[in-house]
Amino acid sequence: MAAAFAVIAPLFLLGNASGHDFEFHLLSWMEVVNQWKQGNLYPRWAQFAHWSYGEARFLFYPPTSWNLGAALGAVLPWKLVSGAYTWIALTASGFSMFLLARRWLSGRDAIFAATLYSANPYYLVIVYWRSAQAELLAGCLLPLLLLLILRAEEEGKRIIVPLCLVVAAAWLTNAPAAVMVNYSLVLLVVVVAIVRRDPRILFYGGGAVVLGAALASFYLVPAAYEEKWINLGEVLAPGVRPQDNFLFTRTHEDDHNRFNLLMSIIAMAEMLVLAASVYLSRKRHKDQSAAWWTLTVWATAVVLVMFPFTLLLWEHLPKFRYVQLPWRWLLCLNVAFALLVTIACRRWITRLLLYATMLALIWIVWHRTQQPWWDTPADIEEMHDAIEDGGGYEGADEYVPAQVDPYELKKDAPQVTILSGDRARIHIVEWSAQSKIFSADVPHAEQVRLRVFNYPAWKVEVNGRPVPATSQPITGEIVFSLPVGANAVRVTFVRTPDRLGGGIISLGALFGVIVLSIQNKRQRRPPT
Repeated sequence: MAAAFAVIAPLFLLGNASGHDFEFHLLSWMEVVNQWKQGNLYPRWAQFAHWSYGEARFLFYPPTSWNLGAALGAVLPWKLVSGAYTWIALTASGFSMFLLARRWLSGRDAIFAATLYSANPYYLVIVYWRSAQAELLAGCLLPLLLLLILRAEEEGKRIIVPLCLVVAAAWLTNAPAAVMVNYSLVLLVVVVAIVRRDPRILFYGGGAVVLGAALASFYLVPAAYEEKWINLGEVLAPGVRPQDNFLFTRTHEDDHNRFNLLMSIIAMAEMLVLAASVYLSRKRHKDQSAAWWTLTVWATAVVLVMFPFTLLLWEHLPKFRYVQLPWRWLLCLNVAFALLVTIACRRWITRLLLYATMLALIWIVWHRTQQPWWDTPADIEEMHDAIEDGGGYEGADEYVPAQVDPYELKKDAPQVTILSGDRARIHIVEWSAQSKIFSADVPHAEQVRLRVFNYPAWKVEVNGRPVPATSQPITGEIVFSLPVGANAVRVTFVRTPDRLGGGIISLGALFGVIVLSIQNKRQRRPPT
């Protein structure tokens, strides 16, 4: 907890570190709090994205991080929320690493491993340059993943339940991290099954993967089914494709090259330290050879996928390319980094000097390669005002409805527009995130356009009857017809069948987990 506080301490002096994803996350949290005030406890549609035209952000972005950030925003000033969130995420990582390290190390050594993991160099990059808050939170799951797999032989099939909870938590926290968790799980169970000559471990891992995905189906099924309704291909646009982000790769953008150089330097430094630690620790803890081999193979695989010669894997392994950034695998590498450095460096002075050297390297790249960006309290207040006054903010291109160009939108467009240009009496009754209610008195049949992106989940009713809606070409707003006279219009964001199906699967999986947990409790023998 103290180490996590030390990481965020500079924020009190310098302001909020405004990394690549800072505004995305902070605005999402503000949006969620706004919708909670409307009585919408689980948002699906981001009302104020794209200057209040909206987007289906909360259908596709996993819910854990934006619920945690919003909960903090409900009780803290917004200028403190990002720091509090970071402290919680880093502390959680330290706790989970302590549970893993305490399996083999003394209490003092386990505390060092936990401290090193909660303040590792890649975490510092996330905090000060990337602001990838969901990825940061997912880091606490990786030590638990390794711990449970190493316990699989002694726990038997009882390990399926806690392991599937880790898999489900990964899917509900960060999609790229979930892909890394699933591929890591496959690799780890194979290594452990070979080292311990126990093929049953493979089946335990497979069962956990399936059951974990089923638990998260209330999020996964709609996200998978509805991805054809949005411009999801933007997540692999030039600049964020794997081939643009291998270590020491250069593109035509100077800003991209500077940041990639920063990441490459830090990644190579960690790899060199880890290689030395693997060599020095190879003859120690012989009674835990399975753990040493597992860590070494995992770390080696992670190192390899950061280099361009593995491009075929990125292109052909299922969903592998959605990790996007090869150096993102440092999230996994740091589990081996924290443990093996602790095992290899027995003297505390050596440990402290090593970490001081890593901090010095970060200080150098901070000042010589790429400095972080900062937001003041006034900048945070401006973001909050964009939500409160309804003006909105720039959204994410990947969540825009398919075939829509958000850069052609008019920021000053009214909420309801009569396409013919004739005068009509419009009275807005309600204009919330998931419900638009208004009356329209028109002298003759008209086409109406709403300041809302059309999306299949929107249901339009005129005078109590459903009417078909179309999309405005290029800009994609909702367009529908009104008959002559006074009309009562209700536009509602409804629950689509895929959302219902995903919820049913999750409930069924939850029932299965409860049954398995009861059976495991009955079968567990008392310790000798």
